[in-house]
Amino acid sequence: MRLHRLTLTAFGPFGATQEVDFDALSSAGLFLLHGPTGAGKTSVLDAVCYALYGAVPGARQSPGATLRSDHAPADLPTEVLLELTVGGRRLEVTRSPAQPRPKKRGGGFTQEKAQSRLRERDPKGDWQGLSKSHQEIGEELAQLIGMSRDQFCQVVLLPQGDFARFLRSDAEARGKLLGKLFDTRRFAAVEERLAELRRAAEARVKSGDEQILALAQRIAQAGGPAATEAAPPTVRAGEPGLAEAVLEWAAIARSAAREHLDIAHTVVAEAENRQVAARRALDAERELARLQERYAETLRRAEALEERRPEHDRCQEQLERARKADRVAPALELREEAERAYRVASDVLDRTRERLPAELADSGADRLAELERRFRQELGTLEAARKAEVRSASIDEERARLNRDARADDEIVREADAWLAGWDTTRAELTQRIETAQEAATRAEQLAGQLAPARLRLDAARRRDALATDVQDAREALAAARERALAAYESWLGLRERRLRDIAAELAAGLVAGEPCTVCGSAEHPAPASPGDGHVDRATEEKALAVHRSAEETRTGAEHALALVRERQAAARREAQGDDSAAPTVAELHSLVDRLSGDHAGAHRLAAGTHAAREALAAAEREHAKRVEQRQEARNRAAARTSQREALDREQAGLEDQITAARGESESVAAHADRLTRRVALLADAAEAVRAEQDAAQRRKEADDRLSDAAFKAGFDTPQAAAATLLGAAAQRDLQHRIDAWQAEAAAVADRRTERDAREAAGRPAAQAAAAESAHETAEWLLREAASARAAARDRCAELDRLSGRAAEEVRRLGPVRQEYERVARLAGLTAGTSADNERKMRLEAYVLAARLEQVAAAATARLQRMSSGRYTLVHSDARTGARRAGLGLHVVDAWTGSERDTATLSGGETFFASLALALGLADVVTEEAGGVRLDTLFIDEGFGSLDDQTLDEVLDVLDSLRERDRSVGIVSHVADLRRRIPARLEVVKDRHGSTVHHRL
Repeated sequence: MRLHRLTLTAFGPFGATQEVDFDALSSAGLFLLHGPTGAGKTSVLDAVCYALYGAVPGARQSPGATLRSDHAPADLPTEVLLELTVGGRRLEVTRSPAQPRPKKRGGGFTQEKAQSRLRERDPKGDWQGLSKSHQEIGEELAQLIGMSRDQFCQVVLLPQGDFARFLRSDAEARGKLLGKLFDTRRFAAVEERLAELRRAAEARVKSGDEQILALAQRIAQAGGPAATEAAPPTVRAGEPGLAEAVLEWAAIARSAAREHLDIAHTVVAEAENRQVAARRALDAERELARLQERYAETLRRAEALEERRPEHDRCQEQLERARKADRVAPALELREEAERAYRVASDVLDRTRERLPAELADSGADRLAELERRFRQELGTLEAARKAEVRSASIDEERARLNRDARADDEIVREADAWLAGWDTTRAELTQRIETAQEAATRAEQLAGQLAPARLRLDAARRRDALATDVQDAREALAAARERALAAYESWLGLRERRLRDIAAELAAGLVAGEPCTVCGSAEHPAPASPGDGHVDRATEEKALAVHRSAEETRTGAEHALALVRERQAAARREAQGDDSAAPTVAELHSLVDRLSGDHAGAHRLAAGTHAAREALAAAEREHAKRVEQRQEARNRAAARTSQREALDREQAGLEDQITAARGESESVAAHADRLTRRVALLADAAEAVRAEQDAAQRRKEADDRLSDAAFKAGFDTPQAAAATLLGAAAQRDLQHRIDAWQAEAAAVADRRTERDAREAAGRPAAQAAAAESAHETAEWLLREAASARAAARDRCAELDRLSGRAAEEVRRLGPVRQEYERVARLAGLTAGTSADNERKMRLEAYVLAARLEQVAAAATARLQRMSSGRYTLVHSDARTGARRAGLGLHVVDAWTGSERDTATLSGGETFFASLALALGLADVVTEEAGGVRLDTLFIDEGFGSLDDQTLDEVLDVLDSLRERDRSVGIVSHVADLRRRIPARLEVVKDRHGSTVHHRL
């Protein structure tokens, strides 16, 4: 991975846009990032981390912190752009954090969401957009870089303070840092997973034991007295031997229950024998009582049968007479039907005669039929006259319709003439509207071209007047800065002169007896100078010099600010003046804008009516053509109606004579035909009623003759006697049922009298069924009790067998679970470092980290030996320290003494180059761990001030050797001696308006 270009806008201490050219800095291989404290050196590294991962390093990602610069103007958004090459791809990533921005309308601010963009340069040199999603960009860059943010901050940014603490920290602290870098969470997850499996297996074992104990409780309940012959097991869940104890106790309970079942079988057999004997005695007594009761009942039924014999005889005689009368029933029904038909026909005839004229009331059927035929002939002659009358009426309707059409056409002609009279005036007015709207549109375009520049000039005039105040403020600030700079310069010169006057005393303070003087070279110092009153030392002079330089920087910033404000004011003045010879005021430009806006609005309103005016003219022309056409069509229809009226008049005159002759005295032919139709219908009904009455009378006479003949043949004197004897089918069935019942009862009584066993039982003593039943009930109760006891014993045995089987099955099922628990518990103890097999008590994660630390120590030693002139070597130690666990110890071997000691015993300078070597070695190992991603740009932050000149040269030689693999290393430091040793520098200068960066190549 190589960085090319970094652009920061309103980020951290940088109030404006700053650009860092890493290609130019990396060309030397080793470059220095320096500047005063608080200028923003680390912020440059934060910007690189933010561009790649969307967040700054964790130590500076404090809650409530903001990335936006307090020096930036409100309208300048915060943004970081980084151009880099990674994985053979040239990428450009741009990120903006969530930040407030001025509202586009009105005052105040609104919160802008965070934004991200990723582009890639194709082989043609063009940039192609890849994504604007935070998640997609983060995943793409993390996959290409192959490191998390924590790894990147440790490997690429190399914070020396963290590695110095790493050297002096204990195993636990080292484990936390290494765990972040090498992502050993999967091994910790294995430990936790094995612990969870152990707990789960232990829970399953306890659960199985609890189920076995629960089955033991149920065995005790089911066994009853049999379960108390042996003491139940007292082993608790999870303890060994529980299963065997429960199975042994259950076997004893089953044996005792079977003995109780055998005893119950014997008791039930004896009870069954007693019950059988009692049952036989009860059946014999019940049979004797039944036969005795049956014989007594037979005697009672014979007496009752003799009492009902007269009723039986009467019913039989009545049934015989009813069956004779049934032969007369058809004739009776026919006579009744004929009588009903005659009465109906008589009533119809009477009602019909009431509707006839008096002279026809007593007429016969032939007379009435003759009159009907005559009226029908007359009705047939009226058909042609009725059609003529209908046509005459339709002619009247057609004449009325023609009159209505004539009036409507006259109205159309009048309206068309009235509208066409004003056509020329209307057309001229509409044409004038179109021309006026077109002229207004042209005028609006001209005014719009004048209005936009006028508004720009007004805005420029307002900025010009506002910047005048800023110019005055900048002048005053510059004057004050010049005064402070001059005063600081004079103060520094005065202190310098005073120090130079007493410089001999200052040099004398550094003289050592026996050592040469730095000025004269003499080893003897007979009269060293002493400081006088008001002596100024070097620190005081340097402090004054720093104040002077700060004041000079402030003055330079004020001059730059004044020049910038003046340039802005001049630009605003030129823009406000435009092409005028004199500079207009804001009021004049405001009046001009208002006048142009009013004229433009008026012209725009008139121009908006162009389309409506054209539409109105087109509609008027269509209406004109329509009116002309309607007037001509109305005139043509009026000429056609005149000929239609004449034809209708001639046709109606010919029909009137025929209608008058046919209607007679009636109002119309239809009325006359209706009256004849009613007469024909009345005469037809009357003739039919006369004939129906005569037919009904003849049928009634014939029915009377047949009824008399049938009654005589059946043996009745009169038809009325036969009708009185007649019974319905239901009554006859009832008489037959009563007769059949008596005869059946007589036959049954006769059969009962022949039964021998009943007669013999009647001669014996009365049966004792109650005593026999009581004895049988007692035997039944004893049998039920014995059977219940046997069933309980059988159920107890079956339940004990079932529960014992379940207990044995549960024990067999729990066997693999217990074996699994023992295996998982052994593995969990081994990975957690609590097992006796783990001699060093080392956890699995610590074991993996120890291997990584061993690789890091080996990679760091290669550079540490060069930095320490072959004296020191870093080695990994897995020895235990006290009660702590082993695995992450780090020692240094001193080649001068041959001893191995803890890294915490190194001095300050030794700790620095040891931590630097460790950081570089860690970078190599993490790079290899991340998939071999090449890191072409590294940064080392601080720590060089603790080195002497020789060690510093050796350290720089090691860093300079990284260029052999085309790497570039940036050193972040404020050590002044490094500026002389490293020519390629990036200087960060702080200012009251925000920090700036300067390339020194």
